[in-house]
Amino acid sequence: MGFIDLPFFAIVSVLLVIYLFFSGVKTVAQGFQYTVERFGRYTKTLPPGFHLIIPFFDKIGAKMNMKEQVFDIPSQEVITKDNAMVTANGVVFFQVIDAAKATYEVNDLVSAILNLTMTNLRTVMGSMDLDQLLSLRDQINAKLLDVVDEATQPWGIKVTRIEIKDIEPPRDIVDAMARQMKAERIKRANILEAEGLRQSEILKAEGEKQSVILEAEGRREAAYRDAEAREREAEAEAKATEMVSTAIAKGDPKAINYFVAQKYVDMLGQFANSRNEKLVFMPLEATGVIGALGGMTDMLKNLNANKDTTDKHMP
Repeated sequence: MGFIDLPFFAIVSVLLVIYLFFSGVKTVAQGFQYTVERFGRYTKTLPPGFHLIIPFFDKIGAKMNMKEQVFDIPSQEVITKDNAMVTANGVVFFQVIDAAKATYEVNDLVSAILNLTMTNLRTVMGSMDLDQLLSLRDQINAKLLDVVDEATQPWGIKVTRIEIKDIEPPRDIVDAMARQMKAERIKRANILEAEGLRQSEILKAEGEKQSVILEAEGRREAAYRDAEAREREAEAEAKATEMVSTAIAKGDPKAINYFVAQKYVDMLGQFANSRNEKLVFMPLEATGVIGALGGMTDMLKNLNANKDTTDKHMP
């Protein structure tokens, strides 16, 4: 009987040792930390990895999630500084930094953070006007984050972000804001249209002014060119007349024929271009013109001969 009890006792002892060993083995997953309590008192925190504790003396107090966590702030009514009732909600991001403080410094960590955030949300938003709430949302988030993060530091957590998701004013205020925005847009459109018309008139006036200036400059340039042309024509005519006069003074028959023929042809051109009805009988044949020119030449020759005879008889 004693021979049989010895192996049984050994087997029980081995099983007990194995049980105690595995009871003391603790494996902590990544992103978590475990608190260890001995006889109900906190002793240490186990980081991720393999650990051994004393069975029956030590036990795991809390398994704390060290990753960043998020929860929603439910919708609540807030009275603004200008007595407008709005409904707001949001979201909070936080992370446990000290597992022991988060376990033993506060009861129900998430509920504590939620209530603290909701209270400060009413305080911050209640100190601002409705227009500020709708336009300065980043400032609201920053103020809430500063206040809540400072208040939760003794709990061993870090509030990383607080975001206001929705701010809903009453329906009548929304309608009034829509009408105001529509009026502002119509006003801006009218101003832009008036500015466009004004700019168009200015550009039109500038264009007309520039056109008048260019036209005046064109007329001045044309007058200058015409005057220059007339001056050159007059100089050429004067020079030609001087040359003809010189030739006539020298008694050159060709020069006399040229001068008389030119004047004769000019007069015929003036008669032909006249608008009045006329009937003129003139020797318009070429032989008649040449004959008339020849007669005038002979007359000039006789006048020159008489002048020479007179000069010879004079003492």
